[in-house]
Amino acid sequence: MRQMAIWIDHQQTHVFHVTEETFEEATLASPAHHIHRHPKSQQTRTHNHPEDEHRFFDEVIRALAGAEEILIMGPSVTKLHFLRYAQQHAPAVASHVVGLETADHPTDRQLVAHIRHYFGTERPRIVPAT
Repeated sequence: MRQMAIWIDHQQTHVFHVTEETFEEATLASPAHHIHRHPKSQQTRTHNHPEDEHRFFDEVIRALAGAEEILIMGPSVTKLHFLRYAQQHAPAVASHVVGLETADHPTDRQLVAHIRHYFGTERPRIVPAT
């Protein structure tokens, strides 16, 4: 069984393919953030354009091709945005998502240990949106 996990935030995605003996990791960077200055408040904020986010999510979806079970993790709402995007634009990939978890910024070793433990236990299955 091909089990994969991702840790995703607005800056990057770590894609893990973990077996009992080894793990492989790939890192995908999101497009550069665009900085906008509001003239009245002189505050700056960064954000991605929607097209950039869609290209980023498409790249993550391609990295998950062939996965039979997918665990999605991350510290923010990006993981939810990705899951919704996959449900709408790549339902075949979304149908293989078996878990969605909040995880701040663990080390790679902590992630791998968690992923191995997760796939070794019973877990509820996410029901795709209709």
